[in-house]
Amino acid sequence: MLYLVRNTSEIHGETTIPASKSHSVRAMVTGLLAEGKSEAVIRDACWDAHCMADVVSKLGAKVTVDGNKWVIEGRGGRLEAPKDVLNIENSGTGLCITTAVAALIDGYSVITGDDQIRYRPGRQVQTLLDALKELGAEAFSTKGDGKPPLVVRGVIKGKKLALPGLTSQWFTPILIAAPLAEKDTEIVVENLHESLYVEMTLQWLHRCGVKVDREGLGKFYIYGGQHYQSYQFTLPADWESASYVLVAGAIIEDAEVTVYGMDTRDIQGDKVIIKILENMGADIEVRNYGVDGIVIRGGRELTGIEIDCRELPDAIPHLAVLGTQAKGKTVLTNVAPSRIKETDRVSTIKMELEKMGAEIEDKGTEAIIHQSKLHGTWIDGHNDHRIVMASAIAGMVAEGNTVISDAEFVKKSYSTFYETFKGLGAQILKVE
Repeated sequence: MLYLVRNTSEIHGETTIPASKSHSVRAMVTGLLAEGKSEAVIRDACWDAHCMADVVSKLGAKVTVDGNKWVIEGRGGRLEAPKDVLNIENSGTGLCITTAVAALIDGYSVITGDDQIRYRPGRQVQTLLDALKELGAEAFSTKGDGKPPLVVRGVIKGKKLALPGLTSQWFTPILIAAPLAEKDTEIVVENLHESLYVEMTLQWLHRCGVKVDREGLGKFYIYGGQHYQSYQFTLPADWESASYVLVAGAIIEDAEVTVYGMDTRDIQGDKVIIKILENMGADIEVRNYGVDGIVIRGGRELTGIEIDCRELPDAIPHLAVLGTQAKGKTVLTNVAPSRIKETDRVSTIKMELEKMGAEIEDKGTEAIIHQSKLHGTWIDGHNDHRIVMASAIAGMVAEGNTVISDAEFVKKSYSTFYETFKGLGAQILKVE
């Protein structure tokens, strides 16, 4: 699927953001591990939520959906070897969590995903496989390169181990699985990035009655032999998805958009987009923590700033677009975690925006984006939903027409992206 995006002079209206992708994946797996029926309200569930629901179903959970209401009837700690391959499609978080959960099963599980998951460098999960082996499981990649297909056999027992902190996707899965191990697990984490994703996981554990002690962000103690309790929870809206609307509203000259469904009190790190836009000079108004709406208005001159991206690995693409429309230069620091996602998002967004006339410097640990006048061109979406959506926003402020490939991947995290922007008046067309 392609997006054809034309220069958009104005957007107006209201939109409600779908449920958080990160919360959705955690809702599915904790529902699987819990005793009894858990209920999650997931507005406009994304592709990753559906993929994870399929996986937990193959692991024995019963999942029923009625509109936005999802009921997951869990297995507790009584997991059996799946009768089929566990295909997580394009979900990197789902891949890692599924791998750790499979290490609770006294039997073999095979975990795989789509072409991108199986072949892209960023999908290498050898660190997680090594950690599971230390905990007593058998875990390996069939190709010997740390990428799916993966084969896992439990059962993990628990022990003390050390993990690098470059990405939460190596750490969160062990936090989720270790409470069901026979013995206690102590994890020492070095230089933790993406700490708010870890905090989100800890919130879900607490919601399900699981106890974890810790010393700051460096040492975690997980008691073995615990049980997950069922939950009832309405998932918060997705701040990363909201960011595309807010950035578009800030850089399109004639814009006034109200975004609903948000809450600045939620743990998601991407809510910092509010402070970023304020610091750059955007006209943004947050009403009652966002519960009564967030209003973004265009027309103000933006000024480049320095942005620490340690907690924002998914935000690099749209922050780069924002930087092209800000006076001076915008500096994105601590960008390393973004290089091991669906793509190396620093180099990928640099490559695509430079086709549009952007001036971007990749300095390894940081990226410098200079104010640039953009023009329409052909953009490769690289099967990366973040690249596709950020490029679409760039196309709205570029001269001429922009064509973007792999548009179908937006459903991974923002199922209503196209409908939202079409409804706000953006000049965007979907081409099958």
